[in-house]
Amino acid sequence: MAARTQAWQFAAALVFFHGSEYVLAAAFHGHSNVTATSLLISKQYVLAMSFAMVEHLTESLFFPEIKGYLFVSNIGLLMVLVGEIIRKIAVVTAGRAFTHVIRIQYEDQHQLVTHGIYRFMRHPGYSGFLLWAVGTQVMLCNPVSTVVFTLVLWRFFARRIPYEEFFLRQFFGSQYEEYARKVHSGLPFIN
Repeated sequence: MAARTQAWQFAAALVFFHGSEYVLAAAFHGHSNVTATSLLISKQYVLAMSFAMVEHLTESLFFPEIKGYLFVSNIGLLMVLVGEIIRKIAVVTAGRAFTHVIRIQYEDQHQLVTHGIYRFMRHPGYSGFLLWAVGTQVMLCNPVSTVVFTLVLWRFFARRIPYEEFFLRQFFGSQYEEYARKVHSGLPFIN
């Protein structure tokens, strides 16, 4: 019974996350500028989520006691909710400045966002996504996927943040340098 509830919560988390990403992206950038890639849906993402469901189903059949840790599952659900809130606050706060694809060319309306949640972390969208994604696996009581998601996503962001910040330094110069000195990235062990 717990495994079925976890699977439904996982499905709901996926539908809400991607549905709300689409709605917000379309609201700020227009429907014609929103694609599957810009919504973080890639082959790797689909494979990761498929692996998570295979792990969940396999463990439910062969090791159902693993799925019975409701306290752990509820911690995961809380992580999903908090991650979702952090990410959506980041998207709404940044508005048109928030994009799913790293900008490598400066545009006139491009501005450095340092207010709201960005006062506390430079990359709340990434922080929220990491918490959300790992939370989905904790919620499913998927020990393998929890570890793999944590390591793969941390590595991804550890590479993406310096790349993105290279362009932010190009666009905003000393203004970004000052901001980066004062405000942590928002992800553990990535500054």
